[in-house]
Amino acid sequence: MITLIGYVAAALTTISFIPQLIQIINTKDTKSISLPMYILFVIGIALWLIYGLLRMDWPIIIANIITLITASIILTYKIKEDPNSK
Repeated sequence: MITLIGYVAAALTTISFIPQLIQIINTKDTKSISLPMYILFVIGIALWLIYGLLRMDWPIIIANIITLITASIILTYKIKEDPNSK
């Protein structure tokens, strides 16, 4: 039951990035996204992934791999598409 709760929590928090990612890909608009926040967030997710790997905790590993990918794509768009972020 505990693992199931972990998988459901991981799925919901991971899926929550998909609408933002789709909007950014479609509009190329990242003005309202904070660059420092996304840099810190991506670093934090990478550390959570390392933590999950060290503990061999699959809900943490899977969620953070997917979140790291989606958040990194958003961060890349922010850096590339927003002239104020350079």
